[in-house]
Amino acid sequence: MALTLRIINIVSKVTSGLAGGAIALALCLIAPPAVLAQTDSTRTASLREATVSARQRGVTYERTAVGGVRMNRTELFKAACCNLGESFTTNPSVDVSYSDAATGARQIKLLGLAGAYVQMLTENIPNFRGAAMPYGLGYVPGPWMHSIQVSKGCASVKNGYESLTGQINVEYLKPQDTPNVRANLYAGTMGKFEANADANFRLSDRFSGSVLGHYENRWGHHDRNGDGFEDEPMVRQTHLMNRWAYVSDAYIFQAAVSGLNERRQSGQLHNIPTTAAGGAMADPYRISLETSRYEAFAKNAVFLDHDHGTNVALILSGAYHDLDALFGHKTYDATERNLYASLIFETNFTQRHSLSAGLSLNYDGLRQRAAHIAPDVARRESETTPGAYAQYTYTLADRLILMGGLRVDRSNRYGTFVTPRAHIKYTPVKPLSLRASIGKGYRTPHALSEHNYLLASGRTLQLEPLRQEAAWNYGLSATLALPVGGHVLNLGAEYYYTDFLRQAVVDYDSDPARILIGNLRGRSYSHTVQLEASYPFFTLLTVSAAWRWNDVRSTYGGNRMRQPLTSRYKGLLTLSYKTALELWQADVTLQLNGPGRLPAAVGLGRTSYHAFPQLNAQVTRWFRHWSVYIGGENLTAYRQRTPILAADQPWSAAFEPTLAYAPATGAMFYAGVRFNLK
Repeated sequence: MALTLRIINIVSKVTSGLAGGAIALALCLIAPPAVLAQTDSTRTASLREATVSARQRGVTYERTAVGGVRMNRTELFKAACCNLGESFTTNPSVDVSYSDAATGARQIKLLGLAGAYVQMLTENIPNFRGAAMPYGLGYVPGPWMHSIQVSKGCASVKNGYESLTGQINVEYLKPQDTPNVRANLYAGTMGKFEANADANFRLSDRFSGSVLGHYENRWGHHDRNGDGFEDEPMVRQTHLMNRWAYVSDAYIFQAAVSGLNERRQSGQLHNIPTTAAGGAMADPYRISLETSRYEAFAKNAVFLDHDHGTNVALILSGAYHDLDALFGHKTYDATERNLYASLIFETNFTQRHSLSAGLSLNYDGLRQRAAHIAPDVARRESETTPGAYAQYTYTLADRLILMGGLRVDRSNRYGTFVTPRAHIKYTPVKPLSLRASIGKGYRTPHALSEHNYLLASGRTLQLEPLRQEAAWNYGLSATLALPVGGHVLNLGAEYYYTDFLRQAVVDYDSDPARILIGNLRGRSYSHTVQLEASYPFFTLLTVSAAWRWNDVRSTYGGNRMRQPLTSRYKGLLTLSYKTALELWQADVTLQLNGPGRLPAAVGLGRTSYHAFPQLNAQVTRWFRHWSVYIGGENLTAYRQRTPILAADQPWSAAFEPTLAYAPATGAMFYAGVRFNLK
């Protein structure tokens, strides 16, 4: 113990800044636990001769060949983060916007392309497919999340043949964590209230469980722009999850079951009459969506050789999704079942050579029915896709990582297809990391279920039989960590190019009377360049800045044009400040969303929209076992001038609520309290 204290004292005197504190903290771990005191965001070692602290970083960069970033709870707590769709406020790579101004469906964009091309994972299991895609970002409560991993470009072949532009994986809170009880209460000025609670418990040293609950209620009518329609839908959601874990040296088992019920209502306010064709009075235009969703998964891993990391894992999951929707007079009902199984074998032959191989099986069964859409739709779709993959990784110390993967899948609808992917990471000098990737991806489109919000439009929705989508993705990136002024300046630059061979295209431009979802006839591609910088100007303040440029084009009606409703660029500036004792925390995020194209055939009178800013801020007061926070979103109060076209004629072909590119509401304020009882 005396030797430990002497070493810590020397390190504390010689080193300075965050790096020195981190080294000293690592040495403290060999001291008895009694000398350590912990808080939620800081670990402090208090000894006779020195007190050293290191702040936990909210964002860490993955050191694998694929790369990517991991956002932990420290980063998520910088905003309210009521659900997954609201968790990317401080992330420069992921854009989140409303798909339409009627249902409140949120959509992410990565590399300038729709979220359909991002493979969504929960606990590294593919999730939120088909009918769940338009509203799936609202199905993951923010307080349930342990971390989020975001990777761009083609990912590993281990998780399947999808991931045309990247992966987003959500890790939930773990049953095997330190037993505690957590709660979060939230209320906002738009009439939204949330209550979240979770508790985990130990039944033995190896067996543990947890229960998670979520309740959300957004009530009241809000029409700040005076168009007679709700600015945001009224949503009532209840979500419960039960998790179990068994962890031993030779075997790990995790399982969970969850159930969700959500009712989403929007449309015209009840006291505003509508004039139908011919001048007769009609009922108000209403939108209603009732969703029930149930999920279960089980993960098993058996360790055969700890020295070589040899293990076999079996993953099983299933989901049942039922949606009953009403868009004015149009009805849409969908029931989807998904089953997924994956058998994985991994081993490290030596420190340099490793192998991952496995088998997978995916089943999607979709029954959907739509009425009063001319013509009506009543169809059943099913796809069964077994597959196999192998992935080899070569690692040369910390200098070079080569990873190559190949998988072969056979669909009962599209036949056999091959997915090759390769990644390289090279570190010529320690502060600099270079990455390159190339890979192919495929996706099965479901035109109506994935775009059911388009039924709110007064235009005729025309659907073509769609082919399987396919694209190549190429990526280059570099990260550099430079010591400057006693701190580390982190710099990043990246370029990604996505080239579609086949694509399902949503065409607003070819015909002013219809929206066509059809197959690509021509070229479609995306170029994305992004620059990032992050620096702690002093120990208590961290500033990050990013700039991204998008060039996304596709072919509409024989003409190659920029993709509509996609900003040409995005700028992001974030500031995070904590007081010396970390009792107070302030976080500010400023976004500049660039201009974009509007469909010419819609009749807006203009073909583009201008750049607009958005400012979010939050202040948190930390206590020992709880914290209170207040904040605001869209403090610049920018609103889309006309989020709904022909709002006074909702039963006409001119009615169009699906062209959202900016918020429909002005500034919103909120307050909340978090509890954490260990």
